Amino acid sequence: MDRNPQAASDRFDDDGRLKRIACYRSDDPLFGERNYTYMDVVHSNLGGWKARLCGLVQYSSLFGLASGYTIAASTSMVAIKRSNCFHENGDDNPCHVSSKIYMIMFGAFEIVFSQIPDFDQIWWLSIVAAIMSFTYSLIGLALAVAKIAVTRKFKGSLAGISKEAIAEPQKIWRCFQALGIIAFPYSYSVIQIEIQDTIKARPTEHERMKKATFKSLVVTTLFNILCGCLGYAAFGDLSLKNLLTDFSFYNPYWLLDIANAAIVVHLGGAYQVYCQPIFAFIEKEASKYFSDNILKKKIKIPIFGVRQYELNLFRLSWRSAFVIITIVLPMFVPYFHEFVSLSRVLGFWPLTVYFPVELYIVQKRIPRWSWRWFSLQMLSIGCLAVATVAAAGWVARIVFDLS
Repeated sequence: MDRNPQAASDRFDDDGRLKRIACYRSDDPLFGERNYTYMDVVHSNLGGWKARLCGLVQYSSLFGLASGYTIAASTSMVAIKRSNCFHENGDDNPCHVSSKIYMIMFGAFEIVFSQIPDFDQIWWLSIVAAIMSFTYSLIGLALAVAKIAVTRKFKGSLAGISKEAIAEPQKIWRCFQALGIIAFPYSYSVIQIEIQDTIKARPTEHERMKKATFKSLVVTTLFNILCGCLGYAAFGDLSLKNLLTDFSFYNPYWLLDIANAAIVVHLGGAYQVYCQPIFAFIEKEASKYFSDNILKKKIKIPIFGVRQYELNLFRLSWRSAFVIITIVLPMFVPYFHEFVSLSRVLGFWPLTVYFPVELYIVQKRIPRWSWRWFSLQMLSIGCLAVATVAAAGWVARIVFDLS
């Protein structure tokens, strides 16, 4: 193994101890043992019981995300069908469409792609999903700008929705829910380590991941602010939850179809990206209890009569069952989307704030009760307060819907 002398000299603090600047590798940032998962990182730095807690919250959140993506994808597919119906029959036609058949279609797609063995083999799917994300975001922004240009005024106010449109208590609860929705796009930490494990070691993984994370945060924040502000400026108190699926716009219908199709493709790729850590964890645990005869048994499937594709039978069976569960639950459990949103809020603070802050303190060897340690704890507590009120908002929504 080649070792750069200059890089080696940069591996030590002034007191001669090894620097600990990245959680992905233990002890040595360049040549230390890899931590392949979020759980591994927490176990290496914080101990066993916290690693188990991290795993419980992480995989529960990922399961909820999978079900949430199923709901969102079927909603966009329904929007495409209704958009064409409105175009053919007029905007006054109710055009009722069931989402269940579209959930099944999305599930069939995911069963096929869930047979991709490992995280590093879905890079192309991640790229496609990212392109689709930019596509529908730009279309939404363009439609909002066009609406403002037609009306020639900015609707809404700095105080938000007016008292005439909604009762004050309901407005407060919705503000709390909005905090959770704003936090959702920043919960990428649940798969950050697993993604980092697919990066080549030169330059170091943490350096490349740091740059990628910074750029993604900037882009995500920019699009969130633009979509939220321009959407509200276009419609004011009449703003709907989703500009593209709730028919804030009816025309051009073909552009709405493109945007919603892009959402479906994006969510299809995101489903696989977020489910791969679950697949890897279950299959790793299964290897402790089952023999290779069971885990590695393959069946041959002819492809167009030209060649045969070897498919792992265990992977086919259990991953297909997982996808089916993530489809059946939202199909038959009332208000399942609200429960998924609540679970995401509950998982936000420990996975995105608490564990990263504690890992940073350990990595940087920050003394307890120092000013830096105290500042980080205040940051963690502040985010906990935000997550708590956001969770309260979603609980209030569930109670309101059930009543």
